[in-house]
Amino acid sequence: MSGARKDELLVGIDIGGTKVAVAAGDASGRIAARRRRPTEPSGCAEDDLARLAEDVRKVVGEVGATLADVAAVGVTAPGPLDPEAGVVLLPPNLPGWRDVAIVEALGEALGRPVFLENDANASALAEWNFGAARGLRHVAYLTMSTGVGGGLILDGQLYRGVLASAGEVGHVPVVWEGESCACGQRGCLEAYVGGAAWTRRLRQIVPEDGRVAALAGGREHVSPVELVAAAHEGDGFARAELARWCDYVARGVTALVMTLAPEAVVLGTIAVAAGDALAFAPIREQVAAHIWPHLAANLRILPAALGEDQPFLAGLSVAVEARRTEATEATRGEARRRPSRTA
Repeated sequence: MSGARKDELLVGIDIGGTKVAVAAGDASGRIAARRRRPTEPSGCAEDDLARLAEDVRKVVGEVGATLADVAAVGVTAPGPLDPEAGVVLLPPNLPGWRDVAIVEALGEALGRPVFLENDANASALAEWNFGAARGLRHVAYLTMSTGVGGGLILDGQLYRGVLASAGEVGHVPVVWEGESCACGQRGCLEAYVGGAAWTRRLRQIVPEDGRVAALAGGREHVSPVELVAAAHEGDGFARAELARWCDYVARGVTALVMTLAPEAVVLGTIAVAAGDALAFAPIREQVAAHIWPHLAANLRILPAALGEDQPFLAGLSVAVEARRTEATEATRGEARRRPSRTA
C-alpha cells in the first residue's frame, strides 16, 4: 500500500448523522490532532460546510501547520453520494443537504485538494490501512450500527461499483418477503441485524421484568447495548436473542464469501461488543458449515480493530487512498511517456 508519503500532513473529516470527527495526521495512521463534536446540522448546507472548514483550520493549527502544508483532505459522509462528482446527494440525517458539491465547496474554502468517499467504504479503507485487515488483498468489511454498511477491498483496491454502491450487503435478502427494511425492500439483512431494526424488535419482545429491561431502565429504553450486556452476564433470553442475531449475520456473510471469496471478513460495532464467544465463534461456525471447505480453510472472520479512532482514521484513509491513486496514475503516465527501447 505505497503511494502517500508518511510524513505528508493529511486531514480527514468524518461526517455522521450524530457527530463530526476531524483529524490531522499522516499516511501511517498517526493522528497528530483531532476534534469531535455533535453534527448539529443547521438546515443550510452552506453554513454547515463553513463550520467544517473552520474545524479543519483549527485542527491544522493545533499541529503548528497551515493549510498550505496539507497535501489532501479526505471526507467521508453518509450516502447516497457520488464520489467521482464530489457530490453528497440526499443524506437522510443531514437536513438541508441535497446535491451538495462538497468537494468543490471545501476545496474553495480551504484551498486544498478534497476527496469524497461514502462512510462504509472509508471504514473498510481504514481497517485495511491501519486495522484488522492490514496486509491483506481481498477483504470485506461490515458494520452493524444503525444500519448495515459494507465496503470491499478486492485485489488490493477499493471496489466501489456504480455510484459507490458496491458492498451493500445489508440489503442482500436473507428472508424472502421478510421484515420491511428502511430501504423499501423486504427481508434485507439490515432488517434483522441493523441496530435500528433490532432496537424496534427488542422493545416489542423483551420481558418487562427481565434483565435486559432492568439494565435499560425500562423496556421502552432497550437497545442492543443492554441486550449484549445481559448476554455477557449469562441471561438466557439475551443469549437466545443474540444467537438469533448471529444466525442472520452468518447468512449475509455466507453469501458474501461465496460471491467474492475474500481472505477476511471484518465485522464491527455490535459484533465487536458481543465478543468472540458470543458472536464471532458462532458466526464462524455457521459460515464454515455453509461454504465450500477450501473457502473456509482460507477465510478469517475478524473483529474490527480501530475502536474510538475509527472515524478519524476513516477520513484520513480517504486522503491516503487519494494520494496513493495519484501516485499510481503519475507512475503510469510516466511509463507511457517514456520512449520505448529498441535493440
